[in-house]
Amino acid sequence: MMTLKALIVFMVLAAPAAAATCRDMEFEATPYTVCEVTAGQDLRIFQADAQGAVLGSFGRVNGVLQPEGKKLQFAMNAGMYHSDRGPVGLLVIDGHEQHGIVTSAGPGNFGLLPNGVFCIHEGRFSVVESRRFKARPPACRYATQSGPMLVIDGALHPRFLPDSDSRYFRNGVGVSADGNTAYLAISGRAVSFDEFGRLFRDGLKTPNALYFDGKISRLYASELGRDDFGFQMGPIVGLVEEQ
Repeated sequence: MMTLKALIVFMVLAAPAAAATCRDMEFEATPYTVCEVTAGQDLRIFQADAQGAVLGSFGRVNGVLQPEGKKLQFAMNAGMYHSDRGPVGLLVIDGHEQHGIVTSAGPGNFGLLPNGVFCIHEGRFSVVESRRFKARPPACRYATQSGPMLVIDGALHPRFLPDSDSRYFRNGVGVSADGNTAYLAISGRAVSFDEFGRLFRDGLKTPNALYFDGKISRLYASELGRDDFGFQMGPIVGLVEEQ
């Protein structure tokens, strides 16, 4: 007769392994790490603590989650920010707008229109071009604006150059056609916008995708044993799980 201890061991060994959320992959001979989230999972955007102090790091996000009995499963920087680490564009946290949307062209990657918004709805995700978003604002529990768009309705951003020599480590997000899956990706080496856009359009098959940032791009992925260090961040997007 199987003892209780032996039964518990058997049940643990027999249980199917949890599907990996983050995985390393290669696309067009370039390494990437891609984290996949399904609608209904606890994906959030973080910016500041209850006192208004900018969090700025994965460790501080875990610190504010600890009283909930929760922690990050993975996280990455989620949009461009000013020197005080305040967001450049739209930021919505738990249904409350922290900063308004910006739709004017301007210098830098953020102002390379069209740019866009990553929206976490109740039960689905979307990446929406900013002017379209402003014209008909959807209800977002969380949202962050960045730019440029990488993929727009199945097409790469019109300003991307296949032979561009502007190359950085880059990260961004794409959403499946049904809105049920978000793919958050970071390159394993310096890539051009065109290369990074093709990852989402051709590799991950997302009809819309948004650039988060480059050069400072960082990832925390507990299941991969990865915790990148570097510059303090502004907005952070992360998948939350129980401790």
